[in-house]
Amino acid sequence: MWIPGRPPRAFGAAAFALLLGAVWALVAACAAPPPDGRGPAGTPTLGSPPAATAPHLPPFSRRAPVRGVARRASLRTVFPSRPRLEVIRYVVQAGDSVFAIAERFGLKPESILWANEAVLKDDPHSLRPGQELNILPVDGVYYRWQAGDDLAQVAASFGVEAQEIVDWPGNGLDPADPQPEPGQWLVVPGGRRPFQQWFVPTIARGRAGVGRALGPGGCTGNYAGGAVGSGGFIWPVANHTVSGNDYWSGHLALDLSAGLGEPVWAADAGVVVFAGWAYGGYGNMVLIDHGNGWQTLYAHLSLVTVSC
Repeated sequence: MWIPGRPPRAFGAAAFALLLGAVWALVAACAAPPPDGRGPAGTPTLGSPPAATAPHLPPFSRRAPVRGVARRASLRTVFPSRPRLEVIRYVVQAGDSVFAIAERFGLKPESILWANEAVLKDDPHSLRPGQELNILPVDGVYYRWQAGDDLAQVAASFGVEAQEIVDWPGNGLDPADPQPEPGQWLVVPGGRRPFQQWFVPTIARGRAGVGRALGPGGCTGNYAGGAVGSGGFIWPVANHTVSGNDYWSGHLALDLSAGLGEPVWAADAGVVVFAGWAYGGYGNMVLIDHGNGWQTLYAHLSLVTVSC
């Protein structure tokens, strides 16, 4: 307390020193952390943060049991199989048949003929070694686009929708504006067309001379009467193996395996109405009328030893 009339210097110095001491003590008290490392009411202090403790890890074991499915390392890369989109070319080999080629590529035999009309003319027996055939990636028709063609009409002629032709990736058509170029070949997936059916001769035994129109092997006599078949057929060759084309819509016959010069028998009793060379691709041919509504034809013979 200051008293008037007395010098204030000594009191002022002492008071100032006392005030500084109180401030220093207060700062020291605030800066010193409590023993538990936390400030009042659990607040963190301004001192250094506590050291981080290492995480607890389980002990390492090289033979720890595996709970799950273990995958072994494989040094071989497995490439997934993808469907073929392009048309490939195949060279006919000796011993091939349309039926066997179709089976090799997973196609129907009709698709082999429909993709090679210019080469085979829908005749399975026109197959020759060295010919190059188109092999489609799927069953269907291979069509060459002509100037003036309409996509909807072309599709309808093969029994499919136009969108099926557009959607086939191998055709390379723009889905927004499908405009095939003249001369462009298109795969028609699932397409079908009528076959150029090859003439299968039928000669009634009572019609004299009609066989001459089929070739020089035609019989000229009237064979009314004669043997009548039983209706049951036997194998006409000793080997009971289909060697080439089976019976299907494009081949109304069976190709049976027989060596050169081996005998061929009549499948049932009847009358020979044609024996010799025939036109139309059958070569040496024998035709028998069985008198009960059935006729059997034996074609591509090396030699004919029967006569009318």
